Amino acid sequence: MGVDQDGVLLPRLRPVHVARRAVTFGLLGVVPLMVVTLSIDGHSDREEFLAVFSAVGFFGAFFLVVGAGFWWASAGDVRRLRDWGTVTTQGAALTLAGPLFLRSGLFLLVLGAAAFGLYHLVDAAPYDSWLHG
Repeated sequence: MGVDQDGVLLPRLRPVHVARRAVTFGLLGVVPLMVVTLSIDGHSDREEFLAVFSAVGFFGAFFLVVGAGFWWASAGDVRRLRDWGTVTTQGAALTLAGPLFLRSGLFLLVLGAAAFGLYHLVDAAPYDSWLHG
């Protein structure tokens, strides 16, 4: 990777690359969610945990919209967090916030959607199944 005259790493970030990494990490985060869900005793407690955790998806949607707005406001000058030292003005901090919010939003959106799906699986599980708890 090279650097430009400001010391920013090249090539610059692309939304597709940020989204792909965030979704991958979100899918990897589903594994601990499943482990925690299956370790909760009691059917109603398990359903309540998944219902509350699925609200994380709303935060993810909010972060996604804010991140897209910051990305648009930075007008192509999107930087990585490791380029923090190249920020010279307060307005240039937006160039770091776009990818951060976008990645966090997609990660939380995937986890919230997984919790929502698991909630419906646990809710529909027969009484004597291992998923019912």
